Amino acid sequence: MVKQFLIMSGIGMFLGVAFGAFGAHGLKQKISQEMLNIWNTAVLYHMLHCLGLAIVALSLKLFGDTHWFLWSGWALIIGMLIFSGSLYILALTSIRWLGAITPFGGLSLLAGWALFAFAVYKS
Repeated sequence: MVKQFLIMSGIGMFLGVAFGAFGAHGLKQKISQEMLNIWNTAVLYHMLHCLGLAIVALSLKLFGDTHWFLWSGWALIIGMLIFSGSLYILALTSIRWLGAITPFGGLSLLAGWALFAFAVYKS
């Protein structure tokens, strides 16, 4: 899974840069400042957690292929999709109930980092 996580991290970072540029240049005049701030939050968390996924992948290589690192990586991926994904859609559509989904992504991100810390501890 090291290679797969690194590939996902690289693709995710590519998309994060593209989404950041799209927000800065394509959305600036099209959505409200509040929605643009939401978009930027999504980009920030998206990119930080793609870097985190790379750290998980490299830790798999360093410490060995343990299920705790695997769970950590998948929790980060799911968290990014739900957290940033719901914020991206919210910013583009202004559908407010999507904000109710976002915390589940945040919980998955928290779980990913807790699992990562536990995996390092156990290794």
